[in-house]
Amino acid sequence: MDAHLTAEQEEIRRTLRELLAKRCGPHELRAAEQTSAGYDQALWEALAQRLGLPGLALPEEYGGVGCTMTELALACEESGRALVPSPLLSTAVLAAPLILALGTGAQRSALLPPLASGTGTAALAVPGTGLATALGLTGDNRGDWAGGGRAGGVQARRAEGVWRLYGQAAQVLDGHSAGLLVVAAHTGGFARSRTLLFLVRGDADGLVRARQTSLDPTRPQARIELRHVEAELLGDDQADVPAALAAAGDAAASVLAVEAVGAADRALERTVEHVGRREQFGRAIGSFQAVKHRLADVYVGVQSARSAAYYAAWSVGTGGERVGALALAQALEALRTAASEGIQLHGGIGFTWEHEAHLSFKRASGDELLFGPVHRLRAHAAEAARLFDGGEVTV
Repeated sequence: MDAHLTAEQEEIRRTLRELLAKRCGPHELRAAEQTSAGYDQALWEALAQRLGLPGLALPEEYGGVGCTMTELALACEESGRALVPSPLLSTAVLAAPLILALGTGAQRSALLPPLASGTGTAALAVPGTGLATALGLTGDNRGDWAGGGRAGGVQARRAEGVWRLYGQAAQVLDGHSAGLLVVAAHTGGFARSRTLLFLVRGDADGLVRARQTSLDPTRPQARIELRHVEAELLGDDQADVPAALAAAGDAAASVLAVEAVGAADRALERTVEHVGRREQFGRAIGSFQAVKHRLADVYVGVQSARSAAYYAAWSVGTGGERVGALALAQALEALRTAASEGIQLHGGIGFTWEHEAHLSFKRASGDELLFGPVHRLRAHAAEAARLFDGGEVTV
């Protein structure tokens, strides 16, 4: 792995940082959260059409840029610094890779170009609150996590050549506004039960969706109800859906890790600026040794998390080991620490709910609820690597 960024990667980072500095300050961010979609439509169009972010990691034949997941991760690092609310994660990181991996040629040709251009958005709908399990991040995703329709989850039945879905899914990122839903559903009955993925249009008959209040308002979520909704099978019924979800989960965890590093870096930067200005006993509080030590620990944590996240993003698609979950655990821990220290070192103003330091803390906590928590990410990674089999560490 070459740790140096290419000229193209540096340009992606510089251009995106300049744009977000102008278009996504604290006031713009809070205004975007209050919109019906949960994000600034004009900013999303600029990110998609001017910079091509949704199509960065998609092949050129489907309207993408043809870059790797590393370039998409670097773009998400900058969006993480600004905590930009956008459908980039749900569309380009979760849904599009599954369509690319499992879809038929006709499905890829029809669905991916709109997603790559940003004119269309998509979301991954997983029954219940099992997104992390479905993606293979905190547990084995070959179990019956898709549920069984009326008993919970989503059930798929085929009659007269048409698939119909019944059930519900909570915590669907951007599920209230996405034009396309990729829904995980249980099918086959008890003897031959399995999980398949289905495509549901946002305006389908019988589809009910409502935006939910979430801890992190920059990650808008929805509750999805499917009442015998007509759906299209993604790919064919012989596809290894758990394997595809696990691969997508590793890539998503890598991107999320880099994004969290960006948010942690900005939280630390904001705190350093504050302690350099805030005076107590006639001197800046940043000059006190105790404060220096605390911020030095945060800095080490952020840089360590950055190294792990960059390696995880680089390893996606190289055929190497999957380390996305471990990198995500380290990055979320670094973000939580940076946000917590930032709130404390800002003093009384840092504890006010309106201060932007809380946005970083909510992002760390919200991502743990969706994709973690940290201890389960690490525990499952250790179990998958058979790290402690037989009471001995294996290498």
